[in-house]
Amino acid sequence: MSCCAPKSTAPIGAAAAASAAADSAPTTGIQMGDDAAVKASVQNYYGEVLATSEDLKTSACCTAVAPPPLVRQALAKVPDEVLSKYYGCGSPLPMGIEGLRVLDLGSGSGRDCYVASALVGQQGSVTGVDMTPAQLAVARKHAEQYCTQALGYSAPNMRFVEGQIEDLKAAGIADSSVDLVISNCVINLSPDKAAVLREVHRVLAEGGEMYFSDVYADRRLPDQVRKHPVLLGECLGGALYVQDFIRLCRAAGFQDPRALSTSEIEVRDPELQALLGEARFFSITYRLFKLAGVETTCEDYGQACKYKGTIPGHPHSYALDDHHTFAAGKWYEVCGSTAAMVGDSWLGKHFEVIGDRSRHFGLFQCGPAPAAAAASSSAGGGSCAPGGGCC
Repeated sequence: MSCCAPKSTAPIGAAAAASAAADSAPTTGIQMGDDAAVKASVQNYYGEVLATSEDLKTSACCTAVAPPPLVRQALAKVPDEVLSKYYGCGSPLPMGIEGLRVLDLGSGSGRDCYVASALVGQQGSVTGVDMTPAQLAVARKHAEQYCTQALGYSAPNMRFVEGQIEDLKAAGIADSSVDLVISNCVINLSPDKAAVLREVHRVLAEGGEMYFSDVYADRRLPDQVRKHPVLLGECLGGALYVQDFIRLCRAAGFQDPRALSTSEIEVRDPELQALLGEARFFSITYRLFKLAGVETTCEDYGQACKYKGTIPGHPHSYALDDHHTFAAGKWYEVCGSTAAMVGDSWLGKHFEVIGDRSRHFGLFQCGPAPAAAAASSSAGGGSCAPGGGCC
């Protein structure tokens, strides 16, 4: 894998939550209304233009920080060919997912699926969906040997399906059939991001989660950026303005998007720097829960939670997001949405929650983390805007 060091980071993910190709690649613009042309451009970039991750012109499709120890252990067993074709911007794999049904959107060469296969165990399952035959060929090539020999399973627990992430039903993914959806620097490549989020909400079971890393911008991008084939392939052209992304999440049914980590993306190519101007780009890992108890505002029901310290790799504390870190064994007052996330989702077995929703005490008195507050202030946001999940 390729790990590209980020520039100085800015907590744009927390601020958003707290407020409301190679040289031979063509440089002619793409009409953004033509979804087929966008997909064909992306497919060509990842299937033909890029030979390995070393050919990238920005750090957008590179993991900026080292993955957790358990992930690093799993990566040591992943075939080199799978690793060399990896293009990702984060580490979208939570710990403690034994036995879960995992779906990877835009699975590419399969790196994250291979790691997830180890983390879910033989009783879990992993499905990768991708539209690029060249990437799928690499992923499928090593799957059986990896599962049965490297992991010692009696049969493979992962499969790879060719399909469009905007239409998972056509790829055979049924309603409420998945516990965890992951994605690594892929949704920005889609010409219909709203459709992707709607499909994710459809396939997730109640209590399920989308845990994913992607690229976002600090503003809406002009046409010459959004239509540029190399910038599309490098995950910058399709980057959403963070606030627009949050609006799409809520429209799809994910009422309280939570940012977990943020790092700024480095653009190394002078020509691309000139095209991008003052726009800044960030790799953000978000968490979206499909839960009836999640609201757009932080509401007080007199609830509290305690982390049991049972998630592998997190014996002492657990970070739900960039402003909720729970020390093991300690009780914390939380808003209704946070109580639902840790009590009613797949995380429920690792937390104890007391209190219910029989009595409402108004808005939960809360404030964002100090870094989030500073970023929100600079962006003109309030200290605790509705929908921030900033309790």
